[in-house]
Amino acid sequence: MKTAIRAALAAALFTSVSAPAAFAAEPPHGAEHPGVQSVLDRAVSEAGLPGARAEVRDGNSTWFGTAGTADLATGREITANERFRIGSTTKTFVATVVLQLAAEQQLSLDDSVEHWLPGLVDGHGYDGSRITVRQLLNHTSGVFNYAEDPTLGEKFVGTPFLQHRFDHFTPRQLVETALANGPKFAPGTGFAYSDTNYALAGLIVEKATGRSLPQEIAKRITKPLRLKNTYEPAADDMRIHGPHGRHYSQLMAKDVDTAPVYDVTDLNPSWGYASGDMISTIGDLNTFFRALLEGHLLPPAQQREMFTMQDPQGHWIPDTEYGLGVASQKLSCGTVWGMGGAINGSWSYTFGTRDGRHLLSTEVNGDWAKGKFGSPIGVFTAELEAEFCPKNPAVAS
Repeated sequence: MKTAIRAALAAALFTSVSAPAAFAAEPPHGAEHPGVQSVLDRAVSEAGLPGARAEVRDGNSTWFGTAGTADLATGREITANERFRIGSTTKTFVATVVLQLAAEQQLSLDDSVEHWLPGLVDGHGYDGSRITVRQLLNHTSGVFNYAEDPTLGEKFVGTPFLQHRFDHFTPRQLVETALANGPKFAPGTGFAYSDTNYALAGLIVEKATGRSLPQEIAKRITKPLRLKNTYEPAADDMRIHGPHGRHYSQLMAKDVDTAPVYDVTDLNPSWGYASGDMISTIGDLNTFFRALLEGHLLPPAQQREMFTMQDPQGHWIPDTEYGLGVASQKLSCGTVWGMGGAINGSWSYTFGTRDGRHLLSTEVNGDWAKGKFGSPIGVFTAELEAEFCPKNPAVAS
């Protein structure tokens, strides 16, 4: 999830998805979810993050909590409707689109990459005819992650990022950067999280439909679900449109206690593309994941495909497994499902019960964490534990 973490029968299924519920009147600060509020407060006071927010949906009730600031320059409070970059949660939207296309028989998960993108994945040990669409979506393709390319690292790690954050990349350039490095393993023989997999999946969506990926995501997901704050930006659209706070980064510094903090709100999202370029809000993410988990976006066969989980065998985030664009995380009392995303200056998580009735969406506007949290993932895990395991009950599965 370095980068910076996307999909039915279209009209028939969407008619069963209700519009997002209006926000309930906000209770006193942290009154209904004191455990989550405590973690948000500690994210600022102990982890040193500028700000943190969370929205809990449990049945028909909604609670919003916040700590810290949306803008270090002004000290402005964080509000519920502010937009932020969602990083790899973009992958869930893309995977949903691909699975809808599979349900409509416009493509098959067993199709090869070569079938849709002839000649693109070839050479340097790669053979696109041996890599399937399914292997792209569950990260078992073995394709190298362009985000780990050493030449890109020279530009995007540390202070060089400040000079290169507006650089433009086409999706094919991202793929070609990855393919200059050999494969991690033969297709289907291992697990390696790779943003290149979703760059390829995005290109396949565009080839299969004849339309752009933003158009397909809007048509199939954001418009039917009325996600008015969620969109995939144009390749060179540097700004976050609509209400938003600032995103802050320490540029992957090792010493988070002394590293300077930079405002990185504006950047060129083209290097994220289908793997991590989208923008949303915690409310929209809760609405999307509720519809997805409840089965409103995919027919049963594709729903089973999406939630067929792979064990990363220690090669990803601890206590997690990965399906097709979704993840599961083991807590002390059970398992929750959803996805997380990370991009410069903004890390977020949305996870909930398998039936989609109880969800927590959370975001921090900084990409570091001091002290025992270790990283923003430590903050998010503490929030999930506080919400779903306050007395260690079994999480519904």
